[in-house]
Amino acid sequence: MLRSALLYTALVFGANTAFAAGPDWQAARAGGLAKLVVAEEPVPVSTTEFTDPQGGTHSLADWQGKVVALNFWATWCAPCREEMPALDRLQAELGGDDFQVVTIATGRNAPDRIDAFFKEVGVTNLPVLLDPRQQLARDMGVVGLPVTVLIDREGREVARYLGDAEWDSDAAKTLVMQLKADNAAEN
Repeated sequence: MLRSALLYTALVFGANTAFAAGPDWQAARAGGLAKLVVAEEPVPVSTTEFTDPQGGTHSLADWQGKVVALNFWATWCAPCREEMPALDRLQAELGGDDFQVVTIATGRNAPDRIDAFFKEVGVTNLPVLLDPRQQLARDMGVVGLPVTVLIDREGREVARYLGDAEWDSDAAKTLVMQLKADNAAEN
């Protein structure tokens, strides 16, 4: 019994040390996020405003203090159709006070088309946000869809993923947990 308790304690401290060391980008790539591009230095994100279907104005500063998976997508994008349910499941499982999946439909995407898209693919946990003139997407260097940008609590881009990914995979969830732990350790 004592041996089990010591082993469990060692595993817990080892796991906490691993999380405190920062994200394991290589493990994330090996675990299925092969196209993950990590910023050499965190880069402040754009301050360009975008809207919601009711005409409200937002900026990425609205999520300052949270780790964010910012996803640029469009209703006409076939890979987006594949990816969006995984982002929805990631938000349902890990979203809250310290992490948020933020999805922004960039380009011409009518709100009724977005609603139909979300209904068709079973999305219920993600926000409907709009970048109709692609100003935010351009400012953030988005040249194809989908693109997911990982943002730290300080509002800085730390990595991005080009193309669709299984954001509800163990590798992705571990990466999000590491980003949350890394950012919490810095504060």
